[in-house]
Amino acid sequence: MTKQEQISLSIAAASQRIGTTWPLYSFVTSNPLSGYEKLPFEEAVQEAGRFLKSNAYPTAAIYKQAFDKNDIDTKVLSEILIENDLRESPEAYLNLMERDDLVAITKTTSKLDVMMSKWLAQFMDEGLAEWQMPYKEKGFYKAWKSLVIYDNDMGSSRLKNLPDSSIEALNLVLDGYKDVNYNELFSAHIAALSGWTGYIKHRIDTNSVWQQQFPITIEDYLAVRLTIAKHLKMPLEISTETSHNETSMKLKYLWLKAWEKTFQNRLISDLENSNSTETKNASPEAQLVFCIDTRSEMIRRHVENAGNYETYGYAGFFGIAADYQHYQEDISIKSCPPIVGSPYKITENPNEALAQQATDFKDEKRMTKAKTHILKRLKNMLPSSFGFVEGAGAFYGLSIVAQSFAPRWYFKIKNRNKRNYESFCDPIISYNGGDKHQQDVVTHEKVAIVKSGFDLMGWDDFAPLVVFAGHGSHTANNPFGSSLDCGACAASPGRHNARLLATLANDKAVRAVLKSEHHINIPEDTIFIGAEHNTTTDEIVLFDALVPETHQQKLGNLKKNLEKAQETATAERLMVTSGSVALAQKKSLNWGETRPEWGLAKNAAFIVGSRDLTASMNLDGRCFLHSYNWKTDPEGAALAGIIGGPMVVTQWINNHYYFSTIDNDKFGGGTKITHNITGQFGVVQGNGGDLKMGLPLQSLKASDTEMYHQPLRLTVIINAPLNRVESILKQNSHLQTLLDNEWIYLKVMDSNDGNQFKNYKKNYNWSIEGGDNSNASSIKETAPVLEELSTF
Repeated sequence: MTKQEQISLSIAAASQRIGTTWPLYSFVTSNPLSGYEKLPFEEAVQEAGRFLKSNAYPTAAIYKQAFDKNDIDTKVLSEILIENDLRESPEAYLNLMERDDLVAITKTTSKLDVMMSKWLAQFMDEGLAEWQMPYKEKGFYKAWKSLVIYDNDMGSSRLKNLPDSSIEALNLVLDGYKDVNYNELFSAHIAALSGWTGYIKHRIDTNSVWQQQFPITIEDYLAVRLTIAKHLKMPLEISTETSHNETSMKLKYLWLKAWEKTFQNRLISDLENSNSTETKNASPEAQLVFCIDTRSEMIRRHVENAGNYETYGYAGFFGIAADYQHYQEDISIKSCPPIVGSPYKITENPNEALAQQATDFKDEKRMTKAKTHILKRLKNMLPSSFGFVEGAGAFYGLSIVAQSFAPRWYFKIKNRNKRNYESFCDPIISYNGGDKHQQDVVTHEKVAIVKSGFDLMGWDDFAPLVVFAGHGSHTANNPFGSSLDCGACAASPGRHNARLLATLANDKAVRAVLKSEHHINIPEDTIFIGAEHNTTTDEIVLFDALVPETHQQKLGNLKKNLEKAQETATAERLMVTSGSVALAQKKSLNWGETRPEWGLAKNAAFIVGSRDLTASMNLDGRCFLHSYNWKTDPEGAALAGIIGGPMVVTQWINNHYYFSTIDNDKFGGGTKITHNITGQFGVVQGNGGDLKMGLPLQSLKASDTEMYHQPLRLTVIINAPLNRVESILKQNSHLQTLLDNEWIYLKVMDSNDGNQFKNYKKNYNWSIEGGDNSNASSIKETAPVLEELSTF
């Protein structure tokens, strides 16, 4: 093997030690340690800690909070400790862990990191900077090579006569390096700026427009970094030693297990004691399908209590693997899980009966675009910038005052004449790329999309009104806004997919095929409606422009009851007795609000089964809920789809929240107070440093010291025959790896054995278990729920 081949292989291996950093405009919550999933969790977090200088588990202070609140059951904890021959009191072990926490991990920002962050921010900018870095089209290494001779940070002797390519530069730097295997060296340097290198991975993996025009690779990054280090006589090797005490690390792992076991015992106990025999009304006035998102759990309860309604849970992209072409912004975004390709594209087609509205909208769009361009040029052009600021200062000052102290009034005036294109457009589906690009999708594929949804949810009868409710978050001045949108839609709102599925289900040709070939008979009086659940205000907006007159009374009743559900849901979520909707709207519009909503904080479980299992339970927004009826899925095809898709996405989300919580500096986003947006795709703390790759503190903690999200690994509960679940797992080696290595837990309510709970253990061993009734209490926190605290 040649030296160059060895370098390339080492780069590929070292790149697996970091996760992917997703851009702010598509902030997908994924596992930052996905490259370590082939290792057992306990081993993986310690191995990652060597290179990333990261924490592996919650601090002793967090464990103490959980212990004091009885979220960690004393009996469960004692049993786990004794099993591991640890016989002292929990308090004694807490003290030991606290002492170890005082020996903080050394996290220094080296001069090399500062210099690399500067070059990366300049090169990777995606349009935020008015003046772009020269030579970007040549690629990162060659652009840097052309400009580094002007960099004062390089000292008096400037870099000249550098090799032409990055691989040649690495060859030169490593000439005479003692170790033939470069994995450790490359891993340490890649992990030193894991946020930036994670974003390089993202650009390469997605082959974005920016990557195509201005390419950058991990090889480029290493060539520049190591060349700078060698020129400035910095040591190439970075220490990967950890200061953590092994005993303390083992204790933290066992305390985590006890915390998770306590949660699982209580959840199982609640499921066993829930009123699953409650009679379901045979004729609901409407059926509403929500995303499996944990925030849907609460709104579903309140919708069901507001009227004679059934609710279902389905992954929020509604089974449509597509990109969405914006009608207003002339951009295309991914609108399905990142792990899924996009064979289709959703576009908007103006309804012929509303053609004048479409014409007016396009005229307004052109005018708005022209105004925006002129204002930007006035603010940024040297000849006009000072005069423009002087002349427009008073106007902008009044605007700032209005937006700060009267946001509802401000946005009402700002949007008073704004048209909503969804009121006159119908979503259509076409092929995305290939020989059939932009051609209409054939009927049998439309049928497959609709049928798949019915199959996965176990649907066999239909109400007069059926609502598909995607979800999105509407906030002001929030760089992390997309992190609050639908994870199943690649951090985009789910409304587009919901509207399209409703359109397909209303299609007469689709219904005819469903009836003739699949024996799915949708009543003629059933109307499907797209909708959006605004998770910040709990408002549910129905896209009902084409609902016929025959259904207007039922539609009116539904709207009134959805308003009631919004009132009760916001009152529960914000813990107020009056004015809850106004308060939620205020938080949504306030541009100084650091926590407009909690997002998916506190997520801990994924339940796959019928609504009867959980209808009588308050799950406190901690569970993803996917509808499934094992009786209508004899071959297990629907369950395989759920396990292979939504289950993996929920694991991503759960791991992202876990790691963002236990080490917010490395895996999270830090505090919003000192965020600076860089390049339009990310944030840094202050004026530079590493790109932040995870959620900000305000999305995870109630205060500087009080936790809100409980960092637990995901527990999956499936109600189905055990042999069916096992058969599916054996066909998916990745899922078996996740389970065997304890990245997630699996418990099956075996429908062939009286819904007995059976716990997965390594290599398809199962143990029978039930809830701990002696310690049973609702999984809703036993201590009073923390109030939403003021900005910190």
